[in-house]
Amino acid sequence: MGAFHAYDIRGIYNVDFDKYTAYKIGFFLPELLKADKVLLGRDVRLSSDEIYDAVVEGVTDAGADVYDLGLSTTPMVYFATARYGFDASIQITASHNAKEYNGMKVSRTNALPVGLDTGLGEIKRWIEEGRQMKIEKEKGKVIKFDKRDDYLTFLNGYKEDYSNLKIGMDLSNGMAALFVKDIFGDQPLYIFDKMDGNFPNHEPNPLVEKNREDLKKLVLDNGCDVGVIYDGDADRVMFIDENGRFISPDLMIALLGHYFLEEKGEKGAVLQDIRSSKAVGEYLTPMGAEMHTWRVGRAFAAHKLRELNGVFGGELAGHYYFRDFYYSDSGILASLLILNVIAKLKNQGLSLSQQISRIEKYQNSGEINFKIESKKEAMDAVRDYFTSQEQPTASFDFDGYRVEFNDWWFNIRPSNTEPYLRFLCEASTKELLDQKVSKTKEIINNFK
Repeated sequence: MGAFHAYDIRGIYNVDFDKYTAYKIGFFLPELLKADKVLLGRDVRLSSDEIYDAVVEGVTDAGADVYDLGLSTTPMVYFATARYGFDASIQITASHNAKEYNGMKVSRTNALPVGLDTGLGEIKRWIEEGRQMKIEKEKGKVIKFDKRDDYLTFLNGYKEDYSNLKIGMDLSNGMAALFVKDIFGDQPLYIFDKMDGNFPNHEPNPLVEKNREDLKKLVLDNGCDVGVIYDGDADRVMFIDENGRFISPDLMIALLGHYFLEEKGEKGAVLQDIRSSKAVGEYLTPMGAEMHTWRVGRAFAAHKLRELNGVFGGELAGHYYFRDFYYSDSGILASLLILNVIAKLKNQGLSLSQQISRIEKYQNSGEINFKIESKKEAMDAVRDYFTSQEQPTASFDFDGYRVEFNDWWFNIRPSNTEPYLRFLCEASTKELLDQKVSKTKEIINNFK
């Protein structure tokens, strides 16, 4: 049962879970969410069809109907869940993981995420306890429910004039290929634009540097203004500038302010995760943003943005959430809005790198991973050491710790999906950054 995580169900197929587990999840979900119909989508992974068949069997044996979206991006499932009034939906996907992985992202009414604390834990318990699966109702039906054109129409509503931009796009052989060419046409230069569950060119995780190398080459060889790369299920997107430099995804939260806060005049709450650069809030607050910091992951961010009635939000991992999109995340929608901003900046004579340099004020370590068992003890030791040396200006104790000082801050948190302790630090100078990172490594090494 190692596939149940804080945000979703995910693991190596036939190791961490199998079709029998998938059947049980399908069977129990209608009861959990009090749903008589379940929306079901899937990605192009080689195991997705087998998982789909098992989930369909489970849902229909429980007496509920399956509405089959067919091949879909994860955001398309969110869209259809909320737009058409479903109380339960599943996207079969392992997002950015390698081809041997698969899983499920589960949503409820209004496309709100179902995480371990909001329902998946209950299903996990029922399965582990061997709860009886009594077939007491008439078997449900499977209904074809193709909403690709509806979702494409929705996305195209945000398309503006990009004719002044030269764009490079890496679709990662993933689900973005369902829509991107219908939106952007022949204008961008595309690589890896055919859906392929083997992911033959690189794993569909844009956060890993080696997976961006082909896009970087495309941008530099062709003089592109921007490079765009999607993950496997198209709920995340990341960018590189005209010089081939990767842009930290949290900085794009700041760039989105030009669209929502300036152009559209939608002042209000903006959400960032606990790892976001201080530069984001410093850039957006003068535009009319009321910044809120919250936990990492859709299972938390989508709920919080809805609670705040926030305008938009984002995460370091490249998820961007929008009030206009049912408080959910969409990589393609985010890319449309960000390219709108970049096109207008170019008309003003500004390159993407020039604009990012106006936002980015600090030296940043990026996430550093430590594989250790004593995560809590190591976290406490790091916090206690630094807070004994100087007085914090702010601190947060959810999702690990974020502690801020006058000229630097750090976040240390346990991964919810992998056996790592993650550390990130930002400082006003490179010298100060290196000093704090070095001391943290020294402290954590005592727990290895």
